[in-house]
Amino acid sequence: MTFFKSFLASCLGIFVTFVLFILTLFIFLIATSSQPLPEVKDNGILTIEMTGTLPARVLPSPFETYFDPAAGNKLSLVTLKENLTKAAADERIKGVWVKANLMNASWANLQQAYDYLEEYKESGKFLYFSTDDIGFNEQSYYLATVADSVFSPPYTNFEFDGFVSQFTFYTNMLDKIGIEPEIFRVGKFKSAVEPFLETSASPESRQQISEILNAATVTFTDAVAKKTGRSVDEVTELLDSPPVNRLESAIEFGLIDELMFENEIENVIRTRMGIGPDDDLNTISFKNYGQIPPASVGVSTPSTFDRIAVIYADGPIMPDFGSETPFDNNATITSENIKKQIDEALNSSSVKAIVVHINSPGGSATTSDLIWNALKTASDKKPVVASMGSVAASGGYYIAMGADTVVANSNTITGSIGIFNLLFNVKELTEDKIGLDFEVVKTHQYADLLDLTTPFTPAEERVIQQNVENGYEVFLKRVAESRGMSRDEVNELAQGRVWTGTAAKDAGLIDELGSIDDAITIAAEMAGVEEYRIENYPKAKGLFEVIMSGTEAKVYSYINSWFPFMNNEEVKNLRMLMNEPAGQNWMILPTDISVR
Repeated sequence: MTFFKSFLASCLGIFVTFVLFILTLFIFLIATSSQPLPEVKDNGILTIEMTGTLPARVLPSPFETYFDPAAGNKLSLVTLKENLTKAAADERIKGVWVKANLMNASWANLQQAYDYLEEYKESGKFLYFSTDDIGFNEQSYYLATVADSVFSPPYTNFEFDGFVSQFTFYTNMLDKIGIEPEIFRVGKFKSAVEPFLETSASPESRQQISEILNAATVTFTDAVAKKTGRSVDEVTELLDSPPVNRLESAIEFGLIDELMFENEIENVIRTRMGIGPDDDLNTISFKNYGQIPPASVGVSTPSTFDRIAVIYADGPIMPDFGSETPFDNNATITSENIKKQIDEALNSSSVKAIVVHINSPGGSATTSDLIWNALKTASDKKPVVASMGSVAASGGYYIAMGADTVVANSNTITGSIGIFNLLFNVKELTEDKIGLDFEVVKTHQYADLLDLTTPFTPAEERVIQQNVENGYEVFLKRVAESRGMSRDEVNELAQGRVWTGTAAKDAGLIDELGSIDDAITIAAEMAGVEEYRIENYPKAKGLFEVIMSGTEAKVYSYINSWFPFMNNEEVKNLRMLMNEPAGQNWMILPTDISVR
């Protein structure tokens, strides 16, 4: 086995050396060439393609950046705000044309994007939305409601039928293959383990999901009512009607202004701009426009050295497996990467306050506690504000308790104060179905506590359950200290229950309702600064920096970004779980709670 490990390591080393040589050559060629900034013509139109997810921030890999100088301008909340701000001030840009179809974005992020579009409209420039042969769904149409006009082809899909969230249960499948889940938990709402125990959702689980769905419904129906001039009751009645000839209903109801093909929309824009029917439209793509410096279009940058650091903590909270594990740790939140960014912000004399933007369903209890401590320690030196994004629940909520102030969007999914441990007894699978036999030789009673080939004894069950309960008490203590509550008061709000941002504010689990921009404003006020610049973390690394400072595993992780299947979420989760330390206690949501 040692021979094969050495052989494979040597092969990998040769491969990496070859890759580094090619990349070094490529960097040299890039360095000897320069690309001019995109041209923005008069009577310009900024076009934005909106589809799929809408993350808070996208950090491209160095490989992407060198192949595509505009890679850092992919659609995100950060780039949307930057480009819309520039477009509003740029005299050459006369309007924005958003081409949207099916979106799968969180409602917290959609609300933020809606606000940015509204702010842009204050410039008086036009904002048009259109769709294609895929059509609008509720998420994309929600953003379209802020537009001057909404267009659709005469024959396409228009999803306007309400919201749904689906549960998945694995109990019957595990029974068939001979795996018995061994589950230890605290909290009646801790539904993370229900998929492995039940075949249907508990009343508590259905209750909290219904509250999340209802919150999204209120946001959506209010926006539709505002656009159409109809009442919320009328909007609800249409949502409940059979989705037959939906485009006809959309025109009659005022949801869509005109049924037009794209070339016809172009003529509408020509008329709006006062140009001839044969004149070309001077469009510029979102990515290319992102390369235009703000100062060149009149967007001023404060002339100050003061900074507000914004740290983006995105993904599940996982132990740091180290450089020997060849997957990209940037896709997870680890104590090491968060602490590194906090230390960098603390050591910078220009950084006056820190905002941590949390988008995480939680994860490892131990790692969450380490990150909580890092934030709590930092708050003794500089103001720290937690800004909750799409989801900041369980471990995501836990780490927010280290901040001075906690801000969440009204549709943020948060809370889930609880803890569990999920193990599997594979005895039936390995012995009865596969035919493997095991024999254990041990020195002490609990040496094989986490052996998955035998059922737990009552004594072992008590040990694990006690550890879970101890972890829950620590969670309650952290929240009680942060929120100024007693242990029992927190326990009443805990039990693993998931809350929307609005409900969490009413319950005292957060301080303020607002966006990341509001969190930044609060942080600046706490630091006593009026003018400041934003400094985002983690910072993008240059390709040369990665090559010269990285280990083989780090280089491997960036190579992964070239191959989409390596970044598939299910593949990532499987790879993480295969490296999961046995017996790890978890603070995490059941699954991805998506409202669609």
